[in-house]
Amino acid sequence: MIAARFHRVLSAAVLACAAIPRIAASGGPPADLPALWAERAKCVVAVEYTVETESERRSMFGYGTVVDSMGTIVLPAGSIEANLPPSQLKDFKVFLPGDSTAWKATYLGQDVFTGWHFVRAEAKVRAQVVPVTAFAARGPSPVPRIGEELWGIGFRTKEEDFLPYLLESKLSIIQSLPDLTATALQEVSGPGLPVFNRDGVLVGLALESGEQQFQEYSQMSRGGETVLLVDVEESSIFELADDVLPNFNRIPGDVDGRPLAWLGADGLEPMDRDVANFLNLGAQSGAVVSEVLADSPAAKAGMQGHDIILAIDGKALPRFRPDRVVVDYLEKQISRRRPGDLMRLTVLRGAAHVEITARLEDAPKLIREAKRQYFDGLGFTVREFVYQDAVQRRLKPGEASGVIVHYVKSSSPAAVAGLQPDDWIREIDGAPIGSFDAALDRLKAASQDPLRTECVLLVSHGGDTAVLRLKLNPEPAAAPR
Repeated sequence: MIAARFHRVLSAAVLACAAIPRIAASGGPPADLPALWAERAKCVVAVEYTVETESERRSMFGYGTVVDSMGTIVLPAGSIEANLPPSQLKDFKVFLPGDSTAWKATYLGQDVFTGWHFVRAEAKVRAQVVPVTAFAARGPSPVPRIGEELWGIGFRTKEEDFLPYLLESKLSIIQSLPDLTATALQEVSGPGLPVFNRDGVLVGLALESGEQQFQEYSQMSRGGETVLLVDVEESSIFELADDVLPNFNRIPGDVDGRPLAWLGADGLEPMDRDVANFLNLGAQSGAVVSEVLADSPAAKAGMQGHDIILAIDGKALPRFRPDRVVVDYLEKQISRRRPGDLMRLTVLRGAAHVEITARLEDAPKLIREAKRQYFDGLGFTVREFVYQDAVQRRLKPGEASGVIVHYVKSSSPAAVAGLQPDDWIREIDGAPIGSFDAALDRLKAASQDPLRTECVLLVSHGGDTAVLRLKLNPEPAAAPR
């Protein structure tokens, strides 16, 4: 398995001293890779930030690409844990390749369309970096050919001053997933970092690495077990330059990434090929709507569960392989729009084609945006009940009440009583909870009263309801007579 993942790793210092003969794609003289490397290493950085939770502070790292002269950096989606509220992301710093100097940076937010997180470096460091756009083609970006040699950049760890190293591979395949996505024979760059051709022209941006499946045999499992390996620091998959370059200006207006266009067609699934044939749709692609969310633009436009979306604005959905990619395509078509935009959908309902026009709205508050409060004496954090919580519990939005448990401290009164993350607190000390503020008032009263011996919660979890008693301020043991 290790041999199957062979790649050449060379540090910047070695490259600076060694001339590596290259044949340019055009058949011309060898490209000067050390010179290309020295220039292009200036468009990548390492980013460190702190996640501050109720119980700990931990440092996290990601690797990003500089995309403009203002020091704006894009990080791949996986660089920051999903659903973390921006308020828990602290102390962003930028490191240049091979340099231990930390430069201050600001978190700008996440773009829902690309998934990228945007960070901006302080003004002092901007003169030392070069936007990756400086290495893009002046016209249409070159599309690499099968077997063409490509190269990119990886990073060592902080202990090694984020020393950059070379990754090389050959192009294996290009697919529409739904954007044009290339796969190399082996790792060709770090996730979120650029990929270049022999002439140093930008050909793409690496995506987060996909899974590789292997069969493992042992005395415990002679029949073999499927093992999935994921390399989080290197990637063989990249999105082509012409698809990523237009998105470098999608800098969020705020840290929550608002506005977020929303349709409200939930549980989309690709239309089965057998179903398409049965309905005489041939090679037509489609997305099946499992559920239409209450009070959503889709519901207001008259969409129904089991509708099959066939076209957007009169244009048939493209056919993809595998079929499931059509769902990603449809979701991207929504997220690239803005609240207030009209979206005309052609759906198949039974045997009839129906035209639906939905006016997109700003998405309801997300979990990461929900208000939250930690109570140290009780040992848990509650957060606001949001639309997604109602959907998960199959409630109508108007039925939403109570609060959700976000975090439970180990060995605390809450943990001892059996409270768990994602529990839905519906009553506190026998009183129904109608709002987040009402819950805060009751929990503050319970945690600050030195005479209280318990706090009683009515909670629901996975459809089951239970009464939990949190023991507070235990009475001192009686003195011996």
